[in-house]
Amino acid sequence: MTASARILRLLSLLQAKKEWSGSELSERLDVGVRTVRRDVDRLRELGYVIEASAGPGGGYRLGAGTSTPPLLLDDEEAIAVALALNTAAASIAGPKDAALRALVKLDQLLPSRLRRKWNALHEVTLSISFGQTLVDPKTLTALAAACRDHVRVKFKYQDRAKQLTMREVEPMRLVHTGRVWYLAAWDNQRDDWRTFRVDRIDAKSEIKQGTSFVPRKAPEDFATFVARSISATPYKFRARVKLNETFEEAKKRLPRWIGVVEAGPGETCILTIGAETEESLMAMLVHMGSDFELLEPRELARPIRELAARLTRGVRGNKRAS
Repeated sequence: MTASARILRLLSLLQAKKEWSGSELSERLDVGVRTVRRDVDRLRELGYVIEASAGPGGGYRLGAGTSTPPLLLDDEEAIAVALALNTAAASIAGPKDAALRALVKLDQLLPSRLRRKWNALHEVTLSISFGQTLVDPKTLTALAAACRDHVRVKFKYQDRAKQLTMREVEPMRLVHTGRVWYLAAWDNQRDDWRTFRVDRIDAKSEIKQGTSFVPRKAPEDFATFVARSISATPYKFRARVKLNETFEEAKKRLPRWIGVVEAGPGETCILTIGAETEESLMAMLVHMGSDFELLEPRELARPIRELAARLTRGVRGNKRAS
């Protein structure tokens, strides 16, 4: 790599992880430790605050400076970018995962005076959302940083019975279903993998960072794990239906938040869903947009027929309806 390309690569590494040792950076960049020190000095000349600590456990850490290089954003532009990223990260459409990663990087670099302006603006800004649970952006950012840096966190969590408990976890992934944010983590108190709804984490209490941890082997990919965990939640109403499409077709077409899909006999598959009300359960069956055969519970057949009849009555007098 040229010197310029190497410095950009060094900057990318410093943003990707909380702290690097000189030997790690030397190996990644394929240069000597002295060259790494010179490149760090050049980044400092460009305005980056890079903290260095000596000793066996020492290393380099990217800190918050008085500007936001190399974008050279002014204060108003930096606030606008932060708000836009926050909106994208919490939306139900768009590259939300990339927006959240960018928000974590920007939050790490924002000077304290801009952080205060951003927080003040967010506190007086309202959002009208349909079919989506809003989360506190500072909570989301703190959890994303802990996942990235493999740092244990403690937070107050409200369970389904609305009881607050202190939880200590090893956070691994944030998963967005299109409506709700979930944290997939190893629960040190339960000694098992758990999922946590981010909107139930107490935003009024600070998320406390603990010691670093070595990531454990995941039971499966985290998107599937969260989908399975959501489906296994003891909802008041549950249903199993058979779809006239293959397992592969259903996995590609259906959003993961809707439930757990399993292979069925022949060219069919089985979908298991859950909800707090019968109305929500039937809305999910309508939303998935495919023919189905109700397997269980049979008691759900009557409200489904009533819903179908009500929808039919709603268009009966419309001459344009086919």
